[in-house]
Amino acid sequence: MRSEQQLRTFLKVLDNYPGDRPLTKFLPDFFKKNKQMGSTDRRSASRLLYNYFRIGRALSEKTTEQRLFLAEFLCTSADNLFLQHFRPDLNNKIYLSLDEKINYTEVIEGLVLTDVFPFTSHLSDGIDKKQFLSSLFIQPDLFIRINPPALSNVLKIILDSGIEYKQIGDFTIALPNGTNLGSLFPDSNYSVKPFEVQDLSSQHTLNYFKPNRYEHWWDACAASGGKSLLLFSEQPDIKLVVSDIRESVLDNLDERFSAAGLRTYQKKLIDLTTNPDPELHHYEFDGIILDAPCSGSGTWGRTPEMISQFEEYKIKGFQNLQKTIIGNTLKYLKSGKPLIYITCSVFREENEDVVSFLQSEHGMKLVAFELINGYTRKSDTMFVARLIKPDNT
Repeated sequence: MRSEQQLRTFLKVLDNYPGDRPLTKFLPDFFKKNKQMGSTDRRSASRLLYNYFRIGRALSEKTTEQRLFLAEFLCTSADNLFLQHFRPDLNNKIYLSLDEKINYTEVIEGLVLTDVFPFTSHLSDGIDKKQFLSSLFIQPDLFIRINPPALSNVLKIILDSGIEYKQIGDFTIALPNGTNLGSLFPDSNYSVKPFEVQDLSSQHTLNYFKPNRYEHWWDACAASGGKSLLLFSEQPDIKLVVSDIRESVLDNLDERFSAAGLRTYQKKLIDLTTNPDPELHHYEFDGIILDAPCSGSGTWGRTPEMISQFEEYKIKGFQNLQKTIIGNTLKYLKSGKPLIYITCSVFREENEDVVSFLQSEHGMKLVAFELINGYTRKSDTMFVARLIKPDNT
């Protein structure tokens, strides 16, 4: 039967998954090598695999199949033919609320919610543990930040497509994850891209930038360039330096920046775990954005496979890395100017503890900080702090 074929395919994919790669990279490669799998099989296997990893390390005493059925139950809210075939008792309860499903699974199946994410003792202040853990069973939305002149056109295209959406504020749209934006907005139709794909919490960090015209800013760990584009959207006349340790990442920035209309900037290949004087010896910045390398634990709703791959000892390792990078970054910041420290982590050691380190070891003055709650908004959870460099450092 169809459901049994889906289970066999899932088990085959899981058996071939090495456990140390993102699913977003593994699955396309696997499907390319297994071209006999049709689009329906690929979609089903992907869904089952992502849902399976959403239960993290919980229910480890059960078989793989048993854990998969319970994951499907917790992660889906519509009538499920797969569950109906293997566990009709669970499918009969598919329309329960998530809280009711969790309670049922705890009582009947032995779920221990804290086993899903066994790092709760490290959570930052203000995180509601139960809400956060429950959110791991929910697929986050896809968010786009619309360029203001394109707002009416973008909304019309989305409305005409019939795709369900939610407008958040003036220029942010939430869409179902997996929405094919390329088919809705072909690149060839636009000289400047009408929107940027950017998580809602990431967009929120803009509130802490406060750039002024003609200032000289450094996006120190630029990655995909999302924070640089936020900065540019707020102040188009900014003078910008972007750096990263990965040359391939910097190469990709050119295309993304050009599509967004950002064409004046400098790129530098810099390893911030070492002294960057050879590349930056004469630079002084009016602002530095440090979107620091981190555990990424605030994004594991999108990458649930990371819950099973992560080890607790790595938290301290990331904190040490962040402290090292800070020490090699701050000397290029002018006195009286801001450092914007950002992580996509939910761990206190990477967030509040690093801010305390910035204050005690580097004399930075804390202006404001925020744990950006994404777990109640189907988005990532992030941390941002704005600190000012005093005159005597």
